[in-house]
Amino acid sequence: MDTHPWRPPTVRGLFALAWPMILGRAAQSVVGFTDAVLVAPLGPDALAATGNGALNALAVFMLPLGVAFIVQSFAAQLSGRSDRARLRRYGWYGLGIAALAELVALALIPAVPWLLARADYTPAVRALMGDYIALRLVGVGLAVGVEAIANWFGGQGNTRVGLASSVLVMVLNVPLAWLLIHGAGPVPALGVRGAAIASIVATAAGFVYVAAVFARDGRGEPAPGWRWDEFRRVLRFGLPNGVNWFLEFGAFLFFIDVVFAGMGTAALAALMAVLQLNSIAFMPAFGLANAGAIHVGQAIGAGAADSVRALVRRTLLVAAGWMGLVGVGYTLAPRALLAPFSPGSLAERTAFLTVAVPLLWVAVAWQLFDATAMVISEALRAAGDTAWPMRVRIAVSWGVFVPVTVLTARWGGGPVAALSWVVFYIAALAGLLAWRFARGAWRTMRLTGDEPDLVG
Repeated sequence: MDTHPWRPPTVRGLFALAWPMILGRAAQSVVGFTDAVLVAPLGPDALAATGNGALNALAVFMLPLGVAFIVQSFAAQLSGRSDRARLRRYGWYGLGIAALAELVALALIPAVPWLLARADYTPAVRALMGDYIALRLVGVGLAVGVEAIANWFGGQGNTRVGLASSVLVMVLNVPLAWLLIHGAGPVPALGVRGAAIASIVATAAGFVYVAAVFARDGRGEPAPGWRWDEFRRVLRFGLPNGVNWFLEFGAFLFFIDVVFAGMGTAALAALMAVLQLNSIAFMPAFGLANAGAIHVGQAIGAGAADSVRALVRRTLLVAAGWMGLVGVGYTLAPRALLAPFSPGSLAERTAFLTVAVPLLWVAVAWQLFDATAMVISEALRAAGDTAWPMRVRIAVSWGVFVPVTVLTARWGGGPVAALSWVVFYIAALAGLLAWRFARGAWRTMRLTGDEPDLVG
C-alpha cells in the first residue's frame, strides 16, 4: 500500500532527467565512432580489429559495469526515502567494485593471446586485436569507477555529473586518438594501439573529475564508514545484473567471433560499422530508459509503487518513438550513413557496402523491440528484480540464439540470415520481460533491506 503521494513525471519531466544521460551516452558513442572512422583508412584489418577489439574489451567491462549500475537503484530508493545518512556509503561501494574490477582485468591480460587464438581471425586481425584489448583492459577500473559515481549521482536526480565526465572523455579522446593513430611531428603513428592508449588517458581524466565531485559532495559530512552487510547486499542484487550483462554480451560476442568472423573480413568490418551506427541510436534510448528507472526507484523509495506502471508506459512510448525514427533513417539513407566507414580502395568500398547495406536494413527490424526490452529491463533493475531477468536472458541467448546462429552458418546462411536471428532474440526477450513486469513480482522486492525480501 502506498503511503506517500507521488506523481509520475510528465514527458517534459522525463526529458529533464534524461537529456544529460542522452548526451552523455551519445558522447560515449562518438568515441567509438571516431575511433572506427580514424582507423578505417588503415584498411579493413585495422577497422575489424579496432571495432571488434572494443567489443571484446567491453565484454570484460560488462560484469563490473552491470554490478556498478545497481548503485543507481540503491541511490534512487534511498533518495526517494530522503535517507542521506545511508546514501553516501553506496558511492564508496561503487568505488570498491571498481577496484576489484581493475585487479581482475589486470590478471586477464596475459590470457588475451590464448583467447583470441580460439577464434577464427586472420593472423593480421588477431595480432592487432591482441594489442588493442590488452591495453584497453588497463583502464577497466577507471571506466567502472566513472559509471559507479555517475550512477550514484544519477539515482539522486543529478545526471549532469555523468554528462560532464562523458563530454570530458570525448573532448580528450577524439584529438588524442587522431594524434596517436596517425602521428604528427615527434609523435609516432601507433595505429590501432594509439586508439587504445587514447581511450585509457581520456577515461582516467573522466575518473579524476567524478572522484573530485564525489569528494566535494561529502565535504563537511562525517565519514560514512563501510558496512559489509550493505556491500554484500549490493553484490547480491548487483551480481545478477552484471552476470546478465556479461553472459548476454558474451553470447553476442560468440556470434561475432565464431559466426561472423568465419564469413570473412569484409563481412566482419561491415558488421562493426553497423554496430557503431546502432550504438549512436541505442545510447539515447538507453538514456531515456535509465531516466525512467531512476524515477521508478525514487517512486518505490517514496512508497508510491502504484505509480510505476504509468511511468514505465510513458517512458516506453518516448523511447519507442525515438527508435522508430532511427529505423526510418536506416531505411532511407543506408549508404550515406555507412559512407564514413567505407575503407580503402574502390573495390574494398564496393565489397563493404554490398554487405553492410543489407545488414543495416536488418537492424531496422529490431529497433522497437530493443526499446521495449531496455525500458522494462531498467525498470525491473530499479526495483531490485535482477535474478529472474538474468536467468531468462541467459536461457534465450545461450539456449536458443547461439545454437541457431551456429547452425545457420554451418548450413551456408550468409550475413543477413545470421543477423536476422538477432531480431528474433530481441523480440523474444522483449516479450518475456514485458510478461514479467505485468505479473508484478517487482513489487515484492526489498532492495534496501528495510523489510524481509519476498520471493517473486
